[in-house]
Amino acid sequence: MTGQINPDPSFWAGRRVLLTGHTGFKGAWLALWLHRLGARVTGVSLPPSTTPSLAELAGVDELIEGHSIDIRDAELLAERVRAAKPEVVLHLAAQALVRTSYREPLQTFATNVQGTANLLEAVRATPSVRVVVAITTDKVYRNVEHVYPYRETDALGGHDPYSASKAAAEIVIASYRDAYLANAGVALASARAGNVIGGGDWSEDRLIPDAVRAWSTNQSLIVRRPDAFRPWQHVLEPLAGYLRLAERLWLSPDLAGSYNFGPDTSEAASVRHVVELARQTYGKGEVTWGGGQEGPHEAGWLALETAKVRHTLGIAPRWPLGQSVERTLTWYRRCEERQDARSLCLQDIADFEMVAARGPSA
Repeated sequence: MTGQINPDPSFWAGRRVLLTGHTGFKGAWLALWLHRLGARVTGVSLPPSTTPSLAELAGVDELIEGHSIDIRDAELLAERVRAAKPEVVLHLAAQALVRTSYREPLQTFATNVQGTANLLEAVRATPSVRVVVAITTDKVYRNVEHVYPYRETDALGGHDPYSASKAAAEIVIASYRDAYLANAGVALASARAGNVIGGGDWSEDRLIPDAVRAWSTNQSLIVRRPDAFRPWQHVLEPLAGYLRLAERLWLSPDLAGSYNFGPDTSEAASVRHVVELARQTYGKGEVTWGGGQEGPHEAGWLALETAKVRHTLGIAPRWPLGQSVERTLTWYRRCEERQDARSLCLQDIADFEMVAARGPSA
């Protein structure tokens, strides 16, 4: 049975949580939500990589115990994990940009593969840990451009260094689970999430942030591949899934494994469609459409099969694509009007939770 299930405050209240990547886009949203739930959060991350950044605008370090640590530094990372004595580890730290990975492949592999191994090695030496959810990406699959959504059992691969590094991280995760952590009573899962949108992302070479940067300065948005299809979802959708997965793993460690998080397959949409939805909400915006050949190789079609999370975790998407885009662009508009970023995020979280509280007919 599937539905809309909120994170359980009784589980998270007082829970010691280690969150890597708390200064990133998704990490900052998750830090705010965990604090709202009453968790005791230790954050491990590099300083924010963008200006502005959601972590700084929302004052994330005022709410959690944040530490500036590069996950490639195995010794310093292990020291911090031991000191935090976490019960749950949520691993989001990564080099997360495809085009950056083409420019900096060694840094990408070192962060995403060796950094993940460093964290899991630190977990192995920390008896307090019972659950680890490691976030990878929908791009871990060997993309053969077929029209079928990818399942968790499909072959891993990756053309670009980012995708390849995340596929390699999946192998590292499976190895640590099978060779060490399962026998030690630690439930380790990987979460593969589709393209995420939401307020507060200022990363380079991402569609909505690029649109906001262009339109807010009366420039034309340049779209390289307007006909590429992706599984778009609001940032709160996968974050709710990660929290739900951690709760279920605590009670049922045998559920450890890999999980896809994304919209319904029918909600996969072209870049062109998302841009048009964004322009409607933003109220203006010129667009220069590319021919699909600009820049390095990127997959043309990508969708995820999410039957496993629906049946195993009992969750389903809440906000359809149109609503997700509208909320995202409204967030940026209000931020431009100097409304408080933390309040904007907390209001979105409250509204997202309210969908479940009202029930399936809402």
